[in-house]
Amino acid sequence: MWSWQDLRSLLGTERPPRGVAACHSVGDLRDRARRRVPRPVFDYVDGAAGDEMSLERSTAAFRSVEFHPRVLRNVTSVSAETTILGRRSPFPLVLGPTGFTRMMHHSGEPAVARVAAAAGIPYTLSTMGTTSIEDLVDAAPGADLWFQLYIWRDRARSKDLVDRATEAGYRVLVVTVDVPVAGPRLRDVRNGLTIPPRLTLRSLAGMARYPSWWANVVTSPPLSFATFAGAPSDLAGLINSMFDPSVTVEDLEWLRGQWDGPLVVKGITTLEAAREVVAAGADGIVVSNHGGRQLDRSPVTLEALPAIAAALGDRCEILLDGGIRSGADVIAGVALGARACMVGRAYLYGLMAGGEAGVKRAVDLLTAEALLTLRLLGATGLGDLGDGLVSLRPAPR
Repeated sequence: MWSWQDLRSLLGTERPPRGVAACHSVGDLRDRARRRVPRPVFDYVDGAAGDEMSLERSTAAFRSVEFHPRVLRNVTSVSAETTILGRRSPFPLVLGPTGFTRMMHHSGEPAVARVAAAAGIPYTLSTMGTTSIEDLVDAAPGADLWFQLYIWRDRARSKDLVDRATEAGYRVLVVTVDVPVAGPRLRDVRNGLTIPPRLTLRSLAGMARYPSWWANVVTSPPLSFATFAGAPSDLAGLINSMFDPSVTVEDLEWLRGQWDGPLVVKGITTLEAAREVVAAGADGIVVSNHGGRQLDRSPVTLEALPAIAAALGDRCEILLDGGIRSGADVIAGVALGARACMVGRAYLYGLMAGGEAGVKRAVDLLTAEALLTLRLLGATGLGDLGDGLVSLRPAPR
């Protein structure tokens, strides 16, 4: 018969994890984020263009990944260290550019950059950011900062941003080329999303459900774009009035002449486009369909990656984004030809779920999952991934 002492020894005295510590995957962070921010904010991060088929296909592609582990390998010590555009990184991950970041949480871009600096991985500030180029450097000293540029109709203003990034010490310039006009982001249209959020009857009613989010909005500095003023408050109106739909490869060549550091072109989904931008002077490309947020039914980036990597992997560095939700996804992307993976939604779920602590939780989860995947594959480092350890299963008929 059990004694009380026996039973007491089985009773846990530790408090169960709370907050983001209780989230054990990016999916858990997403669920928590949904409960902590107003629907228009969550939908801006979670949604995509049109019927969101590109988004669905991108995440589904990673479910078609098949691992072929090698057993009886010594995996006592493993490392995911790599080099990204000339700088050592402990993990093949770049925190990608996202717009309106302080809308997700008042700590915004500085919180993300501090996490990246602590982890030793790059962070990319967006042209559509809510923290200025200079303020971010002050907020995250020592961070490997990249700057993402949309080419504006006013080339002088684009050059000014490039000059400011140079002066502030940003290391890499990422030019996004898949936004000639705004994509049909229907969730944002239906939610009436504006920057800053308007106080309507609907939003006022929502304050009761998300009091901490609204309290932070009204007590922190006004939410606005840090690199320009006077733009339309709706996303489509802003893009269509300020971004230049006439941009061609000649503009990339012009930009190459304005920037001395590594130049990366983001928004490539075909081998033809990849060859064209590399010939124009790009040091790297991001195989990306903008997270499915521009052209619905665009190519699935994980499926496009192997052919591009096979043709151009020795001429430029190739990054991958789109649909990445776990460290296992990161390992799959690297195995199929990427030098590193770039994520946006994954860390934004963390930011919405718990601010800086949530971003750290997202990065920690991705890192731990990647190292575990390497061990289970029988690989001690990223260099071991090229021996048929990863493949894509054929799509079902």
